[in-house]
Amino acid sequence: MNHLKQRSQLWRLSLRAFSVLLGLLCATPAVSSQQGLWTSTGAMAQDRLLHTSTLLPDGRILATGGYNRSAELYNPVTGTWSRTAQALNTHRAATATLLPDGRVLIAGAGGAEWDSGISSELYDATSGTWSPTGCMRTPRFSHTATLLPGGQVLVTGGAEREYGGAVLAAAELYDPATGTWTPASPMASARRNHTATLLSNGQVLVTGGSDASGRLQSSAEVYDAATGTWSTVGGMASARAAHSATLLPDGRVFVAGGGSADWAASSSAELFDPATGTWATIASMARPRRYHTATLLPNGQVLVAGGFHEYTGILTSAEVYDFTLGSWRSAGALVVGRYLHTATLLASGRLLVVGGFSNGDQASAEMYTPAGPMASPRYWHTATLLTNGQVLVAGGVNDSDVLAEAEVYDPDSDTWSAAGSLASPRAYHTATLLPNGQVLVSGGYGTDDYLAQTEVYDPATNTWSAAGSLAWPRHSHTATLLPNGQVLLVGGYSANGYLAEAEVYDPFSGTWSVAGSLAAPRAYHTATLLPNGQVLLVGGYGTDDFLAQAEVYDPASDTWRVAGTLVSPRYSHTATLLLGGQVLISGGIGAQGYLTEAEVYDAASGTWSTAGSLFSPRAYHTETLLPHGQVLVSGGYNNDGFLATVEVYDRASGTWSMTGSLSSPRAAHTATLLPNGQVLIPGGYNDLTGSLATAQVYAP
Repeated sequence: MNHLKQRSQLWRLSLRAFSVLLGLLCATPAVSSQQGLWTSTGAMAQDRLLHTSTLLPDGRILATGGYNRSAELYNPVTGTWSRTAQALNTHRAATATLLPDGRVLIAGAGGAEWDSGISSELYDATSGTWSPTGCMRTPRFSHTATLLPGGQVLVTGGAEREYGGAVLAAAELYDPATGTWTPASPMASARRNHTATLLSNGQVLVTGGSDASGRLQSSAEVYDAATGTWSTVGGMASARAAHSATLLPDGRVFVAGGGSADWAASSSAELFDPATGTWATIASMARPRRYHTATLLPNGQVLVAGGFHEYTGILTSAEVYDFTLGSWRSAGALVVGRYLHTATLLASGRLLVVGGFSNGDQASAEMYTPAGPMASPRYWHTATLLTNGQVLVAGGVNDSDVLAEAEVYDPDSDTWSAAGSLASPRAYHTATLLPNGQVLVSGGYGTDDYLAQTEVYDPATNTWSAAGSLAWPRHSHTATLLPNGQVLLVGGYSANGYLAEAEVYDPFSGTWSVAGSLAAPRAYHTATLLPNGQVLLVGGYGTDDFLAQAEVYDPASDTWRVAGTLVSPRYSHTATLLLGGQVLISGGIGAQGYLTEAEVYDAASGTWSTAGSLFSPRAYHTETLLPHGQVLVSGGYNNDGFLATVEVYDRASGTWSMTGSLSSPRAAHTATLLPNGQVLIPGGYNDLTGSLATAQVYAP
């Protein structure tokens, strides 16, 4: 085993040498940099407010304009900013629109102190260059820009000058194919600091804003791109400007804040229903605000962050509106209070907030992680999707102890709650959802020994109860729910070494019985239920070597048979049943170290074939089948350290691609597919903070 320990730092954290693990962790200082759900990320080189931020097709974010011509790119993988070419004008209180071809259209006049006369320009992320395009018919500030279904961009309202000047009812259309602007029908009301929202039917809803005298407006109107005409719809209950408007998945529009100096008006919120053209007042925010941001989160809730109001000053507070509950809840506090900032939702489900007016650092940026943190930091835990759509996390280890505590995550409220405690603290165990909705937890390593005890969690009562004992105490084994409702427990490691023995749990009688034994003892392997009801066991580490041999268990005959061999022997890898019935194996540790190689097992032919290579070698990662058939791989560890990178495997093309990154590097975490198609990733370990309580949600 000594040669294995030399292969990686993480392997030295094996429970086989648990006393060493505890010693290392206790000696590692934990860094507590978390402030609510918000954490600082790399700062820009330039202060900015009244700027724009745009998510590019490659996952980077372009921040440009404000009170200067500079532009910067944020890389979510590294958490750093880099300079790109300067824009051709200062463009503050302008708009930025991602065009269908991947270019970014910036539209708006230059600042009072310097104006090149270029009112619109294009940024090409591939070449990192700017180029002028046709000039707007009316240069403007504090307007809106909306990408229409046909590819044109509708610009509405605004003001002719940054300070004073006529407030506009005029609208115009930009055609990316010709690079020209043409007039569009004017709005019924001149307005600035209004909102424009593309509706599900392709029309554009314009709400509120202020007129030339500064009066707030409650009126709303709709632009029909097919006919090029405007029509009025019902007005809002409250007049507002510098508010937010967010399109919801059901087609309604959520408007919040931006009222007058009155507390009630600026904390109010309303919903517009395009089907009826009417508004409905909903619960008010805890704080009045304007010049804030509002973002639709992957879970369908809306996050409102920052802003300003006369009664409160610059706000650090953030709130989330839950449409299921019809109520607001706190979403922690921004690291830096700010308004006139930007907020950009990343592919990983995180939210990047950038710049804005503040009493602190106007070049600062910070991240919001949608899923709230667990009460207990942990890794080597289990996570199980319950029948009610919630996720049970149980056991694991933190920076000093093996854990008995369990928690449940509710994706509807984005909150964690206590779920009782295991009778025996444990890590390296298994957790299996039973047909009756309860969860069976088996084996693992406890405070000082291998465990034979098993327990069952009942979500209905939120309690744990004993479920008998294994014949062989073990950890790092596998547990698989069979079609008949029984649970097959296989392999693992015990005081006597690697195990070939298997056992079966019958939830109907609550008893354990011995099953047929493997041909090769092993631990750190994978087990996958095949479409025919048999179980594929792959790889692992055996008595003295990495294993390439795969075996298949037949419940009908209680026998095992050899199922070919991997091209690359490995352990601590992952396995996923693909939609076509094949099994994808990725990463792990082999004789040459951490692996990039992936392989696919075809159950119909009983053969193995290569499946491309990961961009980063990794072990102790997660692998999750997404609803559309792709496979998400997250985090892990290799010779370069702990990983934040995330990759996706496309079965149709047999290729891998990078997609965003985790908020924190982590290994020995879990990943659970939620009913809404998103993936919950809680816990894990890295060498910067030790064990992690943070969780995040990935939105495909």
